[in-house]
Amino acid sequence: MAIYRYIKKQPEAYLFPRPKREFNSKIPAIVFLVIGFALLMNAAYPIISYQLLVSPRFSSSFASPDSEAVIAQSFGVPETPSTQIDLLDLTKASNWFPDKDVIFDDGQTDLYFLSIPKLGIEEARVSLGSDLGKSLIQYPGTAAPGRFGNTVIFGHSILPQFFSPKNYMAIFSTLPTLRPNDEILISYNQINYRYLVEQMIEVTPSDISILAQRYDDSYLTLITCVPPGTYLKRLIVRARLTKT
Repeated sequence: MAIYRYIKKQPEAYLFPRPKREFNSKIPAIVFLVIGFALLMNAAYPIISYQLLVSPRFSSSFASPDSEAVIAQSFGVPETPSTQIDLLDLTKASNWFPDKDVIFDDGQTDLYFLSIPKLGIEEARVSLGSDLGKSLIQYPGTAAPGRFGNTVIFGHSILPQFFSPKNYMAIFSTLPTLRPNDEILISYNQINYRYLVEQMIEVTPSDISILAQRYDDSYLTLITCVPPGTYLKRLIVRARLTKT
């Protein structure tokens, strides 16, 4: 008589135990490294591309055929600011072009509206106040729009990827993309004025000659900081009132 013995089969998990997966601590480090590099490039790329591709289009002075015309076109010789520029807070208009004789009136209501169709800027407020986070600022003492002289307006800018035509902290971030003959529209005292861009230059923050007046025609000067996201230089966009 045969003798049988019952042997219970072991589950495969016990016969062939799977190796335990160890947590690789290098993976989070690599992920954070990639994210950090992407953020760095996101901030650095606009500055690098501006310096290599955009800035070479601008000169350091307005082009004119002779020395006297150079002086006239640039509206005078640069002067030394009466006080040192505070680079810590450029949201205050008084820190852009410090002058003890100029008063920025925070109580001033909206003077008029500015539009730049190419940049998607529509009816941006312009005032004589000092807070660039609330409006564009016209430099006190410069000509009113449509009048003989030089209307000087400056606005804040940040990295162009954060540009918003409704955010006055970022409204001039794409100003360097303008070209000659692009139009700038101003609505002042219920009259619409059309200016065409003529020239664009870069100057140092201490160069305030671009604030000077010239009365042979009606000029418009827009100013912001460049390269994008920095305040190393100032971009000057000079436009002239059209007669049509």
